[in-house]
Amino acid sequence: MKKKPLVVANWKATKTIKETIEWVKMAKPKLGEITGIEIVICPPFTSLPFVTALFKDTRVKVGAQSVSRFSDGPYTGEISSAMLDGLVDYCIVGHSERRRNFAETNEEINAKIKNLSEFKIKSVVCISNLNEIRSLESVRDKITAVAYEPLFAIGTDKPDTPENAEKMAMLIKKSLGEQVKAIYGGSVDPSNVAKFTRQPSISGVLPGRASWNPGIFLDLLEAIRLNDQTA
Repeated sequence: MKKKPLVVANWKATKTIKETIEWVKMAKPKLGEITGIEIVICPPFTSLPFVTALFKDTRVKVGAQSVSRFSDGPYTGEISSAMLDGLVDYCIVGHSERRRNFAETNEEINAKIKNLSEFKIKSVVCISNLNEIRSLESVRDKITAVAYEPLFAIGTDKPDTPENAEKMAMLIKKSLGEQVKAIYGGSVDPSNVAKFTRQPSISGVLPGRASWNPGIFLDLLEAIRLNDQTA
């Protein structure tokens, strides 16, 4: 069966509400024409309601960039899974920047995955090594996708090789099951994305900076589409 690529756009801590609306205004007409790719836009929390409303009744899905490990309660500043219910379809979990800057542990990441699954929100879990893959085995049935993002490639313009990314994708599937999509993240852009998505075990990408500009993001999607047609 032909795989449907999953593309999860991680805007990180960028874009005001005004900038978000401008991005959607520029990209939405073209995004509506794209078929055969599962497109997920992950804006900051402040823009989530606007993006969800602007993409209502389209093929484009919306995701959050993180979520609290806690349920509702006395956790000032936290966003629980219940708060995301009805607002997003996906949620990024365990990004390397959160592991590094906010000391997120494997235990906390697993708790987030479990909480999201209660509301049928799909988890896109980020890992950078084999130990982090293995830490997910107890929640494998609650994960939609796992993104391999080598630490040296995050924001550096130095992606991993497609061949090594394929090896990691194979390890993800071997450890967590064939039902889990393995995708690649780390300095992916329109010039190199097809080299990754044409690998047999890689089912999509997690672009960061390449998704911040609507024109570049559309070019990235077009590169995937053209590669899919010639595969």
